[in-house]
Amino acid sequence: MSQRKMLQLSGGSLLLLLPWFGGLVFGEISDDFSKCLGFFYNENPPEGFSASQYQPICQRYKNRYRFASLYDRQRRAPLYSAYILSPAEGKRPNTPWMYEPQLPFSRASPEMKVFHTPVDQNVIESQAVLQDYKNSSYTKGHLNPSMHQKTKDDRKATFTLTNIVPQQKGSNGGPWNILENEMLNRFKNFCNGSMYVITGVLPYNSEPRWINNRVSVPEYMWSAYCCPSYNTSHPESQMPFFPTYAAVGRNDCNSGPEIVPVNVSAKSSVRGYDVRQMSLEALEGILEQRLAIPIRLFHGQCQ
Repeated sequence: MSQRKMLQLSGGSLLLLLPWFGGLVFGEISDDFSKCLGFFYNENPPEGFSASQYQPICQRYKNRYRFASLYDRQRRAPLYSAYILSPAEGKRPNTPWMYEPQLPFSRASPEMKVFHTPVDQNVIESQAVLQDYKNSSYTKGHLNPSMHQKTKDDRKATFTLTNIVPQQKGSNGGPWNILENEMLNRFKNFCNGSMYVITGVLPYNSEPRWINNRVSVPEYMWSAYCCPSYNTSHPESQMPFFPTYAAVGRNDCNSGPEIVPVNVSAKSSVRGYDVRQMSLEALEGILEQRLAIPIRLFHGQCQ
């Protein structure tokens, strides 16, 4: 879809995610996702998120776009990352963490860069840095997980802090990890083409939580996929999972059970970090309720 048509669509009750301002664009930090629309179904980013406080990032590593992230500058964390799932042909890489040089310097190199010591103060002010996570009780939670990426370079590219949120160990190494593996299995067994994935977070509604008084801690993780071409002869038990499905996971074991009930029989190390799988429409309803604006994650509901 052209940018002109996208502008026309934004005139209705739903606001298109990001406007197109035209003109000369320096690098991959700009006002929209025009350089990496291929990571979204039908090349349409989600509708409904206000553009004012978010920064689109076309995540670039070794001169290639690898995925897309919508970054919250105020919270120093991504709101979501969008990618095309491709099972890893190899192990999780042992790679240094990186940052986005164009957040502090708009005309800097568009390539994500490895952190070096000392870290430039402008970088520290513009985004999360490794020091933020030091001595915290949180792990570095990937929104685009490395094992959902095929090549070694694609997997390395996920190790940028602009793709990371503070995630409790009980979630990251427990039910949320199980969900990521289930998505891989559904792709391998039933998808005939691309699976478009958007994974994001919901900050706390009241009394925001922070690490190092700088990086926002999410109360919930969420994820949704769109698999427009799938095996229609799959078992009836798999029918609800296609062409779309979604999930919400708890990142706070003390949160109420309204969105995700608690499995009280779960082992203590993961109790309270449950994941509730649901329809795309149910997830969009939760996002709409929490964010107070209609949200559409996939163009035409992936139909």
